[in-house]
Amino acid sequence: MKVKKEYLILILIIVALSVYLFMRKTDRTLYDLPVLPEISKKEISKIEISKGETAIVLNKKDDQWYIGPRQYPADKKKIDSMLDVFEKLTLTVSVSESKNYVRYDLNDEKKINVKAWQDGTLKINFDVGKTAPSFRHTFVKLAEDDRVFHAQNNFRNSFDQTVDNLREKTVLSFQTSDINEIHITKDQQSLTLTRTQVPEEETQQKEDKTEASTSQSTQTVWQSADGKIGDSAGLNRLLSTLSNLQCDKFINDRKKEEFTAPLYSAQLKSAQDYNLSIFAKVNEEDTQYPATSSGSDYPFYLSKSKADRILKDPTELLKKAETDEKKSEPQKPKSKQ
Repeated sequence: MKVKKEYLILILIIVALSVYLFMRKTDRTLYDLPVLPEISKKEISKIEISKGETAIVLNKKDDQWYIGPRQYPADKKKIDSMLDVFEKLTLTVSVSESKNYVRYDLNDEKKINVKAWQDGTLKINFDVGKTAPSFRHTFVKLAEDDRVFHAQNNFRNSFDQTVDNLREKTVLSFQTSDINEIHITKDQQSLTLTRTQVPEEETQQKEDKTEASTSQSTQTVWQSADGKIGDSAGLNRLLSTLSNLQCDKFINDRKKEEFTAPLYSAQLKSAQDYNLSIFAKVNEEDTQYPATSSGSDYPFYLSKSKADRILKDPTELLKKAETDEKKSEPQKPKSKQ
């Protein structure tokens, strides 16, 4: 009986020691991880991204973000991605204290240093390394801490950017339903179409089919000054392309005023006017067209595929006459008598 009692006491001691060691280890892990400052992305006013000898500074002004001393408008989605990282940055475990940063892409040649300020106060400063093998974490190193940590989420690509990548590339933006006049010029041809309400006759037969009544309703069409009707489908495609037009990249070594004599221009009227001009390629083999627009202070390039969807002859935007439509239909073979 005495032996059983001793065994029971021994088991209780072992269990108590195990619980103690487990709790001590847990507390130590929590203690070892640095406490990060609380950051609200809405309050961040400045971001700096440095890679090698290149540094990009982003500043917030009137709820808009701008890039560098030339104050290029920044891509909102890409800035939001960075802000999310700052706000949600969470360290999960310390993975290295050896100061061997090469294996984590945290050496000087490959690391990306990022900083965020709030009202002139530096809130956080850390280096971003490569994505962890799990693809759900990123290796990071905090300033003035030699250790390498796992941070939640894969976010290196959010900061691995260039100035050109970060620029807002939307060069024309409007609601298609707001446009009431279109003026197109291409190859010495021009066409102006106005959104117009025209009457449409509908003949309704009464139930006894002995009398007919004619009611007047209207429909919206695109019409030229001489009464020609525009091709609604083609015009809708054009407006859809122009309504959220994004360029491939900007032209940094020339000003808008230096571009003259466009091979194509589109002027769109609503409460606000919009315009786009596309110019001839410098070389025939080029895959991009230079262009300017009312939505950008800078000239830019449009890809050939995108430009080809816009560069339509004005006559292609007119509705075909019924005789032309019949001519274009395949002719049925005549039956033999």
